[in-house]
Amino acid sequence: MINKTQVIIVGGGPSGLLLARLLHLHGIDCLVLERQSQSYVAERVRAGILESGTVDMLQLAGVAQRALKEGLFHDGLVLTYGQQQHRIDVKGLTGSQVLAYGQTEIQKDLIAATQGQVVWEAHDVALHDFYTDHPAVTFEFDGVTRRVDCDFIIGCDGYHGISRASVSPADITVYERLLPVGWLGVLADAPPVSHEVVYANHERGFALCSMRSPTRSRYYVQCPTTDSIEQWSDERFWQELKSRLPDAISSRLQTAPSIEKRIVPLRSFVAEPMRFGQLFLVGDAAHVVPPTGAKGLNLAVADVRLLFQALTEHYQSQRDDLLDQYSSRALARIWKATRFSWWLTQMTHRLSDEPMARRLQLAELDYIAQSPAASKVVAENYAGLWV
Repeated sequence: MINKTQVIIVGGGPSGLLLARLLHLHGIDCLVLERQSQSYVAERVRAGILESGTVDMLQLAGVAQRALKEGLFHDGLVLTYGQQQHRIDVKGLTGSQVLAYGQTEIQKDLIAATQGQVVWEAHDVALHDFYTDHPAVTFEFDGVTRRVDCDFIIGCDGYHGISRASVSPADITVYERLLPVGWLGVLADAPPVSHEVVYANHERGFALCSMRSPTRSRYYVQCPTTDSIEQWSDERFWQELKSRLPDAISSRLQTAPSIEKRIVPLRSFVAEPMRFGQLFLVGDAAHVVPPTGAKGLNLAVADVRLLFQALTEHYQSQRDDLLDQYSSRALARIWKATRFSWWLTQMTHRLSDEPMARRLQLAELDYIAQSPAASKVVAENYAGLWV
């Protein structure tokens, strides 16, 4: 195994593998360290709505063929409240589409393209000397502790990873809001109830109807964070989902045994800055948003784009302008997406029993339905602010 490389990427999820693939295509050596097994990472069920900028990055990396063939392009989304429905024409208002294609499938595509660049089941990863010009990473593999020196360390290892945890608390500022509700998500082999994503505001709580393919659906209902999976039989889930949808939509709902079921907590989290010497944070290592706006993976890919451009400039032009600007440029987009995700969550979820809170939600949804300008604001943010 090598003892020196140019870039070490900690984390073998989509952002880490995408960056590794892009760097490899441009002649930059890198090594990815992932603590989990390849099979575990490949089967994790995550997000599935890709902004056009994310699709562009997959194409640049040469891994978009299956996504473009099997994914489902969406021109809009649907907001419902009570029996009311309002479709927002995202393509008509912005010129952009989104693509429904599961993160699980993206992970498989990237694994196939990055064989040989990844050490799976790398344990006890530790980051060293990243405030100097000679950073290094140590890890245990096959019972042997190894050290690899590098120029840069990229932390793509998520909210609970070692990368952000290696930074002194005095050097980082954390902003966080926790929501008192979660999402109970079910994946099932049943045709989607709608060809576009449905966001449902109901007095019983939020619901979302999404899809992974013409025959596989992903559905969510808001639930207390204290609930457990054992409390939610398939029958109870389908009954609850149906009750939160307008009759015109619920009448089309087809049910099936759940393939996967889990409860996702909702939080907004941003850490500033995103650079510490030669250590750079990417994706969930630096920011987490509620899944309501489908921004998590897209934000991570936007980080990858900026960092890929910066590293390419460093190695090919011996300039560090973009490396120096990485944190500020990334955070400008992250805060806008955090705002949108928080706003959309507040407008669609039942977060209070106060009667006025419900009335204000309905008034805002009604305003969006009646105002082309308000609908365009939603469309622009949903399509993604790629600048």
